[in-house]
Amino acid sequence: MNNNFFLKSELTKTEKNKDFSKFHIIPVPLERTVSYGKGTHMGPQAIIDASNELERFTGKSEPCLVGIYTHPFLDCNKPINKIIKEVEEITKYVSSKSKIPITLGGEHSITYGAVNGIFKGLQISNKTEIGIIQIDAHADLREKYDDEIHSHASVMYLLGQEKYKIAQCGVRALSLEEVNNQIKFQIISFSVEEIRKNNKIKLPENFPKKIYVSFDLDGLDPSVMPATGTPVPGGLGFYDSLQLIENLIRDREVVGFDVVELSPIEGFLAYDFTAATIVYKIMELINLNEKL
Repeated sequence: MNNNFFLKSELTKTEKNKDFSKFHIIPVPLERTVSYGKGTHMGPQAIIDASNELERFTGKSEPCLVGIYTHPFLDCNKPINKIIKEVEEITKYVSSKSKIPITLGGEHSITYGAVNGIFKGLQISNKTEIGIIQIDAHADLREKYDDEIHSHASVMYLLGQEKYKIAQCGVRALSLEEVNNQIKFQIISFSVEEIRKNNKIKLPENFPKKIYVSFDLDGLDPSVMPATGTPVPGGLGFYDSLQLIENLIRDREVVGFDVVELSPIEGFLAYDFTAATIVYKIMELINLNEKL
């Protein structure tokens, strides 16, 4: 069986249809600028394989009723700037059809292309109309890393420079350069401690109504998600992160999201399954939020 379709084993023919589907999975197995552990190029396949072990019913709803279409894997044997441009073109196309693009990484650098593509596909006038919720152990606010501007450590610097509004959640490893850039770009920051103390945490009223969620799996604590190249202790729990997303997207419109930086560990399938579950649960949160 060809497993390169998210939740293929559970979907009906209609639910897999490209035109019908609300959610569009875009697998991008990019690994070019990682700085510690390796393996992010295997992340999208591992997530898709694990998704076939999910139940379509979550206990609350069946997110797949609105359809999940999986695009072909992106060819990442190209210069990184060309790969990011191709990600932009695909998300632009998906957004222009009033669908929600879900980019599976691969390394975090792909988020730059995904967000810019959505901005163009929605044909909105100003990038300040899109707010990015970033769940991450790292700020990713370096101007460049190892002399590469399209680095996983620089992706939020690029997006901040382009005037997208950013809220960072769970960041606990950052440089002084990044602290200064948080101030420069007026980035909102919620620490793990704040998130755990306040289970009803919210974004300011003036934060954009259109939301993009970027979920770097190292935002989770390594006890929950060790299968990532740059694990940092003291992170979020599984339910912490989902409750956080539910709170932050309330009364807002999610226009896309990504789940990135899974580095599968051979023989430990639980972590791949955790990543696939997060993808599916974010779909559910989007659907439920739209019904409020």
